[in-house]
Amino acid sequence: MTHFYAITGLFAIALLPCSTYGQLWTLAHSNLSLSEEKSVKCSSLMGLSRTQRPLCRRYNDHMTFVSSGAQTGLEECKHQMRTNRWNCTVPSTASASKSLDVGSREVAFSYAITAAGVVHAIARACKNGELSEHCACSRRARPRGLSPTWKWGGCGDDTDYAYGFSYEFIDANEKGNRSRNRRETARRNMNLHNNEAGRLAVFRMTRPTCKCHGVSGSCSLKSCWMQVPDFREVGRRLHAQYAAAMEVKSTGSGKLRPRFTSSKDPAPTDLVYLDSSPDYCIPNPNMGVLGTSGRDCEMYSPGMDGCGIMCCGRGYSSRDIVIETTCRCKFQWCCSVKCDTCRKQVRKHICH
Repeated sequence: MTHFYAITGLFAIALLPCSTYGQLWTLAHSNLSLSEEKSVKCSSLMGLSRTQRPLCRRYNDHMTFVSSGAQTGLEECKHQMRTNRWNCTVPSTASASKSLDVGSREVAFSYAITAAGVVHAIARACKNGELSEHCACSRRARPRGLSPTWKWGGCGDDTDYAYGFSYEFIDANEKGNRSRNRRETARRNMNLHNNEAGRLAVFRMTRPTCKCHGVSGSCSLKSCWMQVPDFREVGRRLHAQYAAAMEVKSTGSGKLRPRFTSSKDPAPTDLVYLDSSPDYCIPNPNMGVLGTSGRDCEMYSPGMDGCGIMCCGRGYSSRDIVIETTCRCKFQWCCSVKCDTCRKQVRKHICH
């Protein structure tokens, strides 16, 4: 099924031996770098679909930022899911196609967070002059409500270009899949919807940022520009959307509608999924499930990270370990902070 390239087409190069787990996770592990003398070899780059390789050649200088953006998305996925039974990792032996065969809310989140990472990285690269043949500073109009005494026009992150590139490149795989199979059509539309939700998260969270200028910090002049948020904020937003994700079904024409008639049609920013999540308690390499054995848990937490939920009723073991932390930090003139290293004993609880 060609739609398996699509996200995680930015998400999978070293996670799995086969590129079909998805281009985004693949490129996240590719450690791409460009120099003036050398470009990315699109023909040998794992994780790209047939429809994306021509775009890779056309936008060759973008690929290192696609890779780094996907990596940012992958790391943020792990952070946001660190207290869940599924923590955004798969075993290296997982079957590529089956890993994404279930159109679950976790897969929906994976598509969205990596698409967001690419928009974020490309927007920053434009601002920094690293893609100067294609984009530069943001050309967004002065937003309403900004004080008339503040100067508009500092060099902002170009989310308009980043959004457009991400739309063209990431969605190319899904749009190149012309299968008339109803199931594949539904998955294609699910993936496209979640890609868009990820892009919009960055685009709509971009805000004016201002800086004061003047003698001794007098702020006699303030200049402002558009800036993408810290990616941790994007991750939190998408994680909240993951928790509220909408289960959908496919109509005869392949369009997605709420599975339950009392629900409204999904908004562009909603995450959508077709299938219930698999059982993440027990290892299932063929489904890309590691299980929760060996995971840390919190003895008294009522949440997903609590030992009762995380360990799936199997129980847990406790042991004392010694960890090192920084302590007694002092400011040194000028200009550094010096800290001591302290050891302390903590009790860890580990799922059976």
